[in-house]
Amino acid sequence: MTWDSDTYAATIRAEIHDYDELQAQVVRATAGMSPATILDLGVGGGETASRVLQMHPRSRLIGIDSSADMLRGAGLILPRDRVTLVNQDLADPLPDERCDLVISALAIHHLDGSRKATLFRSVAERLTSRGRFVMGDVIVPERDSDALIEIEAGYDFPSSVEEQVTWMTDAGLTAEVVWLRQDLAVFKAEPLGR
Repeated sequence: MTWDSDTYAATIRAEIHDYDELQAQVVRATAGMSPATILDLGVGGGETASRVLQMHPRSRLIGIDSSADMLRGAGLILPRDRVTLVNQDLADPLPDERCDLVISALAIHHLDGSRKATLFRSVAERLTSRGRFVMGDVIVPERDSDALIEIEAGYDFPSSVEEQVTWMTDAGLTAEVVWLRQDLAVFKAEPLGR
């Protein structure tokens, strides 16, 4: 599937119930930090990055996305002096740089379970000792009646809260769900022993 940066904002709000609340909850989960470097996994059109950078005005952000068109759109709204955009897939190795904060909104559900587990290990390796990982995404809800978002076979691979918390824990992170609404969740994870 390809995304058009010009129509993405309207499309995503039509497809994802509570989109703006999910974004607000992702930003809220970054409160109480002063991150120097932020990594955005699946920066898309820059919506999440823009909101997080507003909360953290001294931070620098690296945004990765597999869509050159979405990166173009992100480049139009994000402050060039504080942002580096990289065209790469989430399944590719992450940038080597250590980060104080890793964020992701509505991107990681495009990876299957084993790739999510691998990505969470990579995130844990890149976080500083006082770092944090915040992810807002589509999940498999406990009740079928809470599955509101249309899932495209072969493109969307949502996992349950329990699976993702387990993979984060196995990666060396303490993880908790800080917001849950039907088939959307926001996770906050930090290095074990912090």
